[in-house]
Amino acid sequence: MKVDQKGHTVTIKDTQGDFNGFVEKVTQQFKTYEKHNVIIDLSSDTELTENDLKVFLPLVKLQKKAKKSFVIVASDLDFNAVSDKLVVVPSLLEAHDIIEMEEIERDLGF
Repeated sequence: MKVDQKGHTVTIKDTQGDFNGFVEKVTQQFKTYEKHNVIIDLSSDTELTENDLKVFLPLVKLQKKAKKSFVIVASDLDFNAVSDKLVVVPSLLEAHDIIEMEEIERDLGF
C-alpha cells in the first residue's frame, strides 16, 4: 500500500495486488485519513468488478459525514453499473477534478 498526501487529499494505492488485504488495511488505518479527501487508486487491478467496490460504502458514509470526498479510481469497469453512492472515475486526474468540484460545492453550501 502506497500513501501520497498532497494538500487536503490523500491518495492510497494498492501495490500488493491483494484486493481483500488492501481493503482491510485501508479500513484499519482509516482514522488516519478521515480529515482528508481520499482517493483509492485501484487502476492497476484489472480483475475488479462493480460489486467489489461496494466494500467501500461504510468509508464513503464516514467521509460524507465529515464533509470530505471519497473517490475510487478504477479502469475497465461499467461505470453505469456502479452504485450511485460511490464516486468512481477512470483516472487520477478526474479524481482530483471531482474533489475540487465537491470542495467548491461545500464552500458554497450545497
